[in-house]
Amino acid sequence: MYISEKELKNKILGCWFGKNVGGTLGAPYEWKRQVNNVTFYHDAVHGSPLPNDDLDIQLLWLIAMEQKGIDLSAETLAHFWEVFVTPHWAEYGIAKSNLKLGLIPPLSGAYRNLYKDSCGSYIRSEIWACMAPGTPALAARYMMRDSQIDHGGNTEGTYAAVFIAAMESAAFVESDISRLIDIGLSYIPADCDVANVVRLVRAEHAAGKDFKQARHAVLAAYRGEPFTYFDASGKMVKLVSDDDRKAGFDTGRKGFDVVDNIGMLMIGLLYGGGDFGQSMLYAVNCGEDTDCTAATIGSLFGIIMGYDALPEKWKKPIGTGIVTVCLNHGELEHLIPADVFELTERTYTQFRRFALTYPLQVQVGAPRKEALPELTCDPLVFDSLYRFADCAYHSYPFFDIAVRYNSGVELTAGEPNRITIYAINKYATCEHLEIEWQHKDGFVVDQPCCTVFLPQDKYGDCIQSVPFTVMAENPASTEYLTVTVRMSGRICAASFIVPFVRSSGQKSVSISSRDMISD
Repeated sequence: MYISEKELKNKILGCWFGKNVGGTLGAPYEWKRQVNNVTFYHDAVHGSPLPNDDLDIQLLWLIAMEQKGIDLSAETLAHFWEVFVTPHWAEYGIAKSNLKLGLIPPLSGAYRNLYKDSCGSYIRSEIWACMAPGTPALAARYMMRDSQIDHGGNTEGTYAAVFIAAMESAAFVESDISRLIDIGLSYIPADCDVANVVRLVRAEHAAGKDFKQARHAVLAAYRGEPFTYFDASGKMVKLVSDDDRKAGFDTGRKGFDVVDNIGMLMIGLLYGGGDFGQSMLYAVNCGEDTDCTAATIGSLFGIIMGYDALPEKWKKPIGTGIVTVCLNHGELEHLIPADVFELTERTYTQFRRFALTYPLQVQVGAPRKEALPELTCDPLVFDSLYRFADCAYHSYPFFDIAVRYNSGVELTAGEPNRITIYAINKYATCEHLEIEWQHKDGFVVDQPCCTVFLPQDKYGDCIQSVPFTVMAENPASTEYLTVTVRMSGRICAASFIVPFVRSSGQKSVSISSRDMISD
């Protein structure tokens, strides 16, 4: 399918401007569990958008592409994350602490991460949709790599991110909201909670329930712990309205925030009736993570409508600047776009690199009448997206390696830890792959070296697995085992690290705070 350069840039600009609109609209009400009555921007807006981490990390991914090329692995993205992302809150901080242990994605996002089912990755999906317009399979693949950093692989946080990225990519060529939701659902497991909450909101809307009833149904079925802090007197305060307390919504599962927020986002999309402003307002008036839900809706409509068609009433109050909140400016001086126009031009430049590398379903050229490309997820694409979602993945020119920690990343002295290494042939010849664990004192690997027959895809299964058992007498707090792989008789060789953390036997301690809550 072909689209003019002008129209594509207008949609990309609409995406970034819509992100600023929704983030600015929702920011003053963020993480308050209450029904709001917002009708427009807060009075604090004076010609500039509010800072929004939803956009910040996407600016970093743009810089990463400009500096390192478009074929960004999860490891490369994680390196930029470690150096340039400053906050230590929730999944952002837990991922950074895990990366310090040498745990690469998706281990960095999964290990002891109470917030792997939270909102941190779906809010940064737009960059991948803009790189792969009308090609949700590719947007989902990059979104998976991104989300693995701080949410792991098969988690609700990552499912939400893939769902939104697929929707936004498809929105470059499809404008029907219901159809876009169907496309997004095709890219995530049908039985995950993100898919369940989408179906719940659809059912409430179809039954004629009002948005408050739909919100109640979402919070009754799926809710995270409400935002909590200690005031100046040392009392614990939960940001929950009296009505929601009476409904029993002053409790929830800690870190399990993305499912109910996707529900609020769906309320905005379904109850907003296709209107840019009303859709964002419905989401904000549902409460919860309001800047994120509204910003995502703003981006989605920005893509569908294009910047020129966005209502002027939403444009003028916030201007076109970019204000960041969580990037290391000392190291990124002069690299962050000054406004959404510069951001659009630089985004388009990287899109052109994607268009030269991948078979995108949208190309720049003279528009012509033609059928829409297939946007729903093909079963083979779905399998490739999730087969190794929980594995540490290493990519080389002629083969890939995936490492699955069947027993987890923790080692207990004297106890076996099961590891599976998958070898994936990416080239045109059948090969033998030699796998060798480098010796390390105090460690025993049941088969320290072996040879794996790796067929070319036409002559057998190009993915082969080998199980290993690792045992340590007295492991240190962190351990790194080196594995080398080599194609027999060829110069193609590589090595990678398999990191472990010594088990401490630690257990979380839950303290009931109900009696400490201040009204």
